[in-house]
Amino acid sequence: MMYDDTICAVSTPPGSGGIAVIRVTGPDAFGICDEIVVPGKYGDSLSSPLAIDFDCESRDVSMVEGRAEGGKATKPKKLSGYKANTVVYGSVCRNGEVLDDVLVSVFRAPHSYTGEDTVEISCHGSLYIQQQLMQLLIEKGARQARPGEFTQRAFMNGKMDLSQAEAVADLIASTSAGMHRLAMNQMRGGFSDELKQLRVQLLDFVSLIELELDFSDHEELEFADRTQLGDLANKIRNKIIDLADSFAAGNAIKNGIPVAIIGKPNVGKSTLLNALLNEERAIVSDIPGTTRDTIEETLYIGGQLFRFIDTAGLRDDTSDHIESLGIQRSFEKAEKASIILYLFDLTQEEAEELVPISHWLRKFNKPILMVGTKNDLARRSPIHTSGNVQVIHISCREPADIERVKNYIIRLANVGKVTENEVIVTNIRHYEALCRAGESIERVIEGLDHNLSGDLLAEDIRECLHYLGEITGGEIGTEEVLGNIFSKFCIGK
Repeated sequence: MMYDDTICAVSTPPGSGGIAVIRVTGPDAFGICDEIVVPGKYGDSLSSPLAIDFDCESRDVSMVEGRAEGGKATKPKKLSGYKANTVVYGSVCRNGEVLDDVLVSVFRAPHSYTGEDTVEISCHGSLYIQQQLMQLLIEKGARQARPGEFTQRAFMNGKMDLSQAEAVADLIASTSAGMHRLAMNQMRGGFSDELKQLRVQLLDFVSLIELELDFSDHEELEFADRTQLGDLANKIRNKIIDLADSFAAGNAIKNGIPVAIIGKPNVGKSTLLNALLNEERAIVSDIPGTTRDTIEETLYIGGQLFRFIDTAGLRDDTSDHIESLGIQRSFEKAEKASIILYLFDLTQEEAEELVPISHWLRKFNKPILMVGTKNDLARRSPIHTSGNVQVIHISCREPADIERVKNYIIRLANVGKVTENEVIVTNIRHYEALCRAGESIERVIEGLDHNLSGDLLAEDIRECLHYLGEITGGEIGTEEVLGNIFSKFCIGK
């Protein structure tokens, strides 16, 4: 699918900087840029433009100084005269006046990001220059691109599937090594390849089943081996389950592992949060009930993103309605967190009092770290721990103790490093489609167990194919759905 209009946008982050890149793509990209870009130094007829030619296959880079014509060095008068994968030095002019000296990258369809003729203008990063260049391009016939429209065109023109296109946004937003590696793997087609293999196998079988339906008057004919189909359906079900189950780890890597900090009032929850962040984020006071609502902050520990939630102090004897709501939210956050830090005051609570609390914490069925605070005053040894509950004693004034807490949190998170080719689901849309595909393949397995007819089996297989196709975009045709996906992209990408 080729579009009939040409779009442009600033592809570098908003604001001024050393360099800004303005991207132009569409059928008239060269025609529009020819009207505003003069190759070479404007006004100097003796100089020829410096062009750098990139050979993408051999990764060879060569420099071309004009072109030989009758023994003299000449230069193309227009950008459209340069071959693909060339960077050209030139000037942007408006009404005979030079606006800026630029480098222009030339890409020809279909060998470009969007699959269309594309020009990228690298200019100085002045906001004024960016605005004037955009205004010039629009005056000459280009249109301001919508958010994500370059990547949407790449998808529509078959340069990438939808899951790869979504990975572009994840790559731009990546802030950790794990997020970067997941996005790169998905953008290179790791997830798509897994789904493609599943779909090809299912398509082969549904074709054989439908062939049987064409010969339904010959009941003795059976093109699709039911035993083989059962083995395949079980294999696909297990693969779908593995991919869907990976979403929990993928979501944690992408959005951060939630860690709830809970405990009675005045045990040092806000003090610990401030110490972990190394800044005064939460108000610290001796007055019970100071923290009325949850405070959430993010922190990278060992390259992994964590979301720390400081909660209201837990107590039963409050008459304050607002504080009661805060306590209720504390329990809700503890339920949803992946890790719980339960804080207790070593100067106030004896080891025997903590035994029933540790039993109560085990009901959450997730890693628990009981943190005894104010150990600079109490100087106690840790009590015995077992199961999912561990105990350490610290002083928030000691940097070494804060590092101990961080090390414990990393161990409790138990998030391994993402390998280069590992496929992990990070997108909620993909997860939901996998769940529906899993339900469909379950019905196929049940149908085989109950000797259902081929037409009913084919219907469930087609439904599974539909949901797998939704992930890569093969089954998505509405502009509304695509518009919703690409609207989340930044302008210029």
